[in-house]
Amino acid sequence: MSECNLRIALTKGRLEKDTVNLFESLGFDVNALKEKGRKLILPVYGQNIDVVLAKAADVITYVEHGVCDLGVVGKDTIMEYGGKYFEIADLGFGKCKFALAGRKGYDFYKGYGVKTVASKYTNVARAFFESKGMDVDIVKIEGSVELAPLLGLADGIVDIVETGTTLKENGLEVYEDVADVSARLIVNTVSMKLKKEKIDSLVSMIESKIRR
Repeated sequence: MSECNLRIALTKGRLEKDTVNLFESLGFDVNALKEKGRKLILPVYGQNIDVVLAKAADVITYVEHGVCDLGVVGKDTIMEYGGKYFEIADLGFGKCKFALAGRKGYDFYKGYGVKTVASKYTNVARAFFESKGMDVDIVKIEGSVELAPLLGLADGIVDIVETGTTLKENGLEVYEDVADVSARLIVNTVSMKLKKEKIDSLVSMIESKIRR
């Protein structure tokens, strides 16, 4: 692994696979990425690129601290964790949304009492209700957040929704969309200056591909 190479952190899982497919569509040699085994740092041969595989929140940490030049991470993670970096491209895949949901038929906005909202994404939930001028109690849930309204812990949840199937199968429904989510390309602020030519070249290739 060369310090001259661009180092890109990818969010493990679906975003990783979608990014590898994007690289392949650009003509990059992604064999090492497809046959990674348990390796966490892998080369993209012929492109002076090294790929680092990490959890979503860690992608932001690595880019923010400059150990990775770029990162591919969901807008959900960006909204929840914030940070100092440049968000330079919407990659167009990994699409879903944040939504406010709860028990079917329940009127979440009825009455004047303080509502309780459960979420893995407490900062996103808090910002959403602050934008409405609403005072809510927020409970952090790490597992299946859908359980919270079913067990009477919360009046509603703020969570990632893709198809809505899980909500429907558990007697829940979307009350309101909160924000659209997709994969984003982020860049370290110092790398943007020191490796500007390499980064601009890669971003130009990516943007020309995703605009088609």
